[in-house]
Amino acid sequence: MKATQNPPTGVQVTPADLLRCAALYLRRHGWHQGTYYAKTTDISTPPACAAGAIGIACAGHRVEHFSQLDGGTLADYLAALGVFVDYLDAHAPVFFIDEDGYLLDEHTSPYSWNDDPARTAEQVVAALEAAADEWDRLRTEGGNNA
Repeated sequence: MKATQNPPTGVQVTPADLLRCAALYLRRHGWHQGTYYAKTTDISTPPACAAGAIGIACAGHRVEHFSQLDGGTLADYLAALGVFVDYLDAHAPVFFIDEDGYLLDEHTSPYSWNDDPARTAEQVVAALEAAADEWDRLRTEGGNNA
């Protein structure tokens, strides 16, 4: 680069990028149910649930609750989690009905979906990657952001 050229200002990280990073984290460090992270004090990269892996993808470190994230990181986390919920709503809906037959939650909870006893690590990784692919497909034209 010549001294007169301006350096790149940075790369825009998309929710799809963060979902793929979360999937990669789960492949490398393991998947967990019941809490964001497996209870361990001896490693900084414990197995994580889908939401915990998204948190790590956004913050770059373990996050016990999304309220611990700063403004920009929190916005990225909520955007990525929202894309994941939208994907689950469309492809793996889980609805909770009360005893009177009323719908309690119109959106699939990524927490209860992750914690379903029949869920597998492969399903979680595949869903994160598919949600990322769908986000890209819906928002790009010819490989460029629309």
